Amino acid sequence: MAERKAFLIRVDRALLDAVQRWANDDLRSLNAQIELLLRDALKRSGRLPRGATGADKGERD
Repeated sequence: MAERKAFLIRVDRALLDAVQRWANDDLRSLNAQIELLLRDALKRSGRLPRGATGADKGERD
C-alpha cells in the first residue's frame, strides 16, 4: 500500500454533507469517498501518477 499522508482541508458544509451521503450510500468512509473522487478526476484528466491504480482499501468497483 502506498504511503498515506494526513492533511487538513476546508470544505463548504453543504458539499461535505453531500459527499458524506454519497459515501454512506456506497458503504464507504468519507475519507475513502474523497480519495475515490480525487483518483477518478485525476484518471479522467490523464494526471493519475503511474502505479496509482485505485485499488486501495475502501474502494470498490
